[in-house]
Amino acid sequence: MSETRWWWIRHARVPGAEGCINGHLDVDCDTSDVAAAASLAALLPLDAVTIVSPLVRTRQTLAAVAAAGPPRPEPLVEPAFIEQSFGDWQGSGWAELQARDPDALAAFWRDPTGNCPPGGESFAMQMARVGAAIDRVSARFPGRDIACFSHGGTIRAACAHALGLPPVVAMAIVVDNLSLTRLDRLGTGLLRGAGGVWRVLSINAPVRWIPRAGVC
Repeated sequence: MSETRWWWIRHARVPGAEGCINGHLDVDCDTSDVAAAASLAALLPLDAVTIVSPLVRTRQTLAAVAAAGPPRPEPLVEPAFIEQSFGDWQGSGWAELQARDPDALAAFWRDPTGNCPPGGESFAMQMARVGAAIDRVSARFPGRDIACFSHGGTIRAACAHALGLPPVVAMAIVVDNLSLTRLDRLGTGLLRGAGGVWRVLSINAPVRWIPRAGVC
């Protein structure tokens, strides 16, 4: 059975980001967790196709992993794996938005996965672009390992794509910084082709607790 193995890693923590909406903002992350980087370096296949989003925090996380283990090839940059755009709200906090524009915020929360922040995109839109890109990249690299350093919303969208979840249900998925999510795309599908084409091995696995010899 042809398997294309996706290794999704959320970037390291952005300092001071609690309650702040970063979205497409190009902010630095804190890569001082050497133990987590070393665990990822030991887990990720060396011959994997490596992908980052256009935002620097994903490339910084990859650099920390590469520094903690064997050298890794130059990554591909996939624009479709960028975080959800929050448009005019980026750089603000939720409490600040509540004080500044409570009506706009209330309208957003009436359908938080389907509504777009001003000048931004909805989570449903992010799910659509991420799913299409996953299928495209899987078709380009069939049977390979693909290590993708990306974002919480993007990895949540990837899980929803694999499991066929609607946006509202997908929001129940938690994706922590420096966690590993493993999804396999099966060329012949599950149940002798009668089921879906995805196998879920792990979601939001804390890499420090994963045995070095294990898959996930």
